Formats: sequence, C-alpha cells, structure tokens
Amino acid sequence: MDLREKLSILASSAKYDASCASSGSGTGEGRKQNFGANLPSGICHSWTGDGRCVSLLKVLYSNVCRFDCAYCVNRASADTERSSFTVDELVDLTCQFYRRNYIEGLFLSSGIFTDPDMVMEKLIAVAKKLRTEAGFGGYIHLKIIPGSGEKLIREAGLWADRLSANIELPTDKSLQTLAPQKSGKVIFGAMEEVSLSTAENEEDRHKIRSTPVFAPAGQSTQLIVGASEEDDRTIIGLSGALYRKFSMRRVYYSAFIPVGVPGREGMSDPRLPDISGPPLVREHRLYQADWLIRFYHFSPGEILEGAPYLDHHVDPKTAWALRHIGRFPVDVLKADYEELLRVPGIGATSARRILEARRLRSLSFDSLRRLGIILKRARYFVTLGGSFIDRPEDPKRIRRLLSDQDGAGLQLPLFDF
Repeated sequence: MDLREKLSILASSAKYDASCASSGSGTGEGRKQNFGANLPSGICHSWTGDGRCVSLLKVLYSNVCRFDCAYCVNRASADTERSSFTVDELVDLTCQFYRRNYIEGLFLSSGIFTDPDMVMEKLIAVAKKLRTEAGFGGYIHLKIIPGSGEKLIREAGLWADRLSANIELPTDKSLQTLAPQKSGKVIFGAMEEVSLSTAENEEDRHKIRSTPVFAPAGQSTQLIVGASEEDDRTIIGLSGALYRKFSMRRVYYSAFIPVGVPGREGMSDPRLPDISGPPLVREHRLYQADWLIRFYHFSPGEILEGAPYLDHHVDPKTAWALRHIGRFPVDVLKADYEELLRVPGIGATSARRILEARRLRSLSFDSLRRLGIILKRARYFVTLGGSFIDRPEDPKRIRRLLSDQDGAGLQLPLFDF
C-alpha cells in the first residue's frame, strides 16, 4: 500500500474526533525551531479571532484496534480497510504538507493496536522527531492513550502543544455497555497526570525560566452525544467537573452518527440507539451551555436548574433569563460586569465594551448596537436609565418571539476568545 492510500484511509478514520483545536497555545517558547509558526489560534479548519482559517493534518497513526467500542468506525469487529503509518512516513508527510502551505500543524491519534505504552511510544516518536530532527515549530496535538505510563505522558507534553484523552461517554455504566474495554478510572487518571504535570511545569518555570514548556495549549476531551441514555444535566455536570478538577481547556461534544448514514457502513450494533439522524440541535445547545460555563460564569446547576434537557427552541442563556425574569430589566448604565453577562444578547466582549464606553460618553440604543450587543434579544432585558425598547412583562411572549423552531438560529462563535 502506497503512502497516498494510507493517508486516505487514516485521515478518514480520524475525522470523527472533534477535540482538535489549538486555542491557547504558546509560541513555541523554549523550543528550538527552524521552520513552522506556532500561533495561539484555532487549528483544523477553525476560525481565529481575526478571521483567519487555519488547518492541520489530522490522521491516525494506525486504525488497527483491539478495542470493540460499539460507536467507533475503527472498532475491532468493523469491516473496514486497515493500515498504519511508520514514524518516518508521518514526519516526512507533515513536513512536506507544511512546506506546501497545506497545514499549520499535526493532530495525531491512533487505534489501540497493541499495548497502550507501545502505541503511546509511537505517537511520541513522531512528535519528538518532528521537533528535534526536522526542526518543526508548528502546532502538535497528541492523543493520550489511556493506560500508558506516567513517564510517557510527561514526555508527550514536552513535544506536543496540546494533549487529550477522550472520555467519550458520560458514565461508567455507558462505558461498560458500549466500550467494555475502556475504563473511566483509567481515562480520568490520564487527565489527572496531564493536569499535575502542567501545574508542576508552571511552578518549575517560575523558578527556572529555561525549563522546557509542557503542553502549553493544555488538554481537551470529547463526549459523544446521543449514543447513550444520559441526559443533558448529566453531561453538563460532567463537563463542569472536568473544567474544575483537571483545568480542562475544552470539552468537545460530538453528535452520535447513527447506523445507516453514508460513510459509516458496518456500524450496526444492538447496543446503539435506533435514531434517524445525529442529534445536531442537542449538540449545538450543549456547546452553548459549555460557553456559559467557560466565559459567562454560570455554574452547571444554574443552566438547567433541575430540568433534564436543554430547551431546543431557545438558547440556554435566554432560557435562564426567562426563568428569572424578575431580575430584569438591567440598567446598562449602572450594571456591573457580572450583571451584564447574564443579559441575553450581551457577550463577554460587548460587556467589557459597555463598561469602557459608559465612562467616556453617554450611551444610546444605537450605540449599544455598535458595541456588539444583539438588540434582537437584549431589547427585552435592558433599559437605559429607565428607557425601554420593550418591557419584559410576559415571558411566554418573549420566548415565542425568540424561539428558534429548528434549534439552529443562534450560532456559536467559530473561535475561542
């Protein structure tokens, strides 16, 4: 099998892993580099804050796997063509693609084709050779193979910008049902080792600036949505715990693609749910809820407040505001930053702009629009010194006016900020 055929197979096998952004990476500080720019921006066809689209080479080292996870296209029992790269092939491929301006980095994962330590050693060998022999200074994201030793995880962080270990399913019960060879305890152990190593590295670098940087873009993980029976409250609760306990940089949500979808033949398994299509609206709402935890200072419990699922027709921030309509309207001329963050249509950036602008000049509703506020939503929840656009008197009416019947009207930013 030639290299082009390998690339076709192993790139296709990697495309269902969503946890591949690089936001928050450093600039390669402490690493000798001859070529390749490592910028703090999104990777894998993501949009950066200044509008640039950047990409990476996203492949598996091998799609041979001993595990038989029901939801995975590469599971041991799947009838799919198998292949593996060599370390030299991947290093050469990455360098050639970068020099041709096809990519700005590498996202590398693998099937578990042998002992976890041996698989992890192969991934590390690729990253190490890129850094030390090829002089590559671009972005590298390595998957941590759960079950691999602490020393290997620590070494991986010296060559990679970001590390990730996918939890995939929200509970041990679901893992035992759909991925019986995986262990939540082992996966959490890998996450904890990355978190501890990061903290130790930061402490060492405060004392000795020449200390090599460890995984400067932090760690991420992925949850599959809809393959198991857990509700949104369980998923959001787990995400909040991951951010809190392991200083997770991102939790990604991947809508389960059911049996029969083109390109996923051979996926039939009685353990999987029988649904007509991937729950994309649910995935979208989970990302919005995740945004509230990360940037808007919401706790997981506040977002749902006892309800099992997010509202598919309004975004979770609007849903919260309608449940707490007595806290509105907020006077934009007097509200502090935390109060402004709770207003639908006001983001973290526009809230900071309001605080700065009102110190220098008077504000009008037109000027609020210029500051980035979405008045279509905010109009029901704000006042300017007693002046209203629309009074928040009837939550049912507001919900009806802001309802998004297909669940896709409120788009998330395509970049981290």
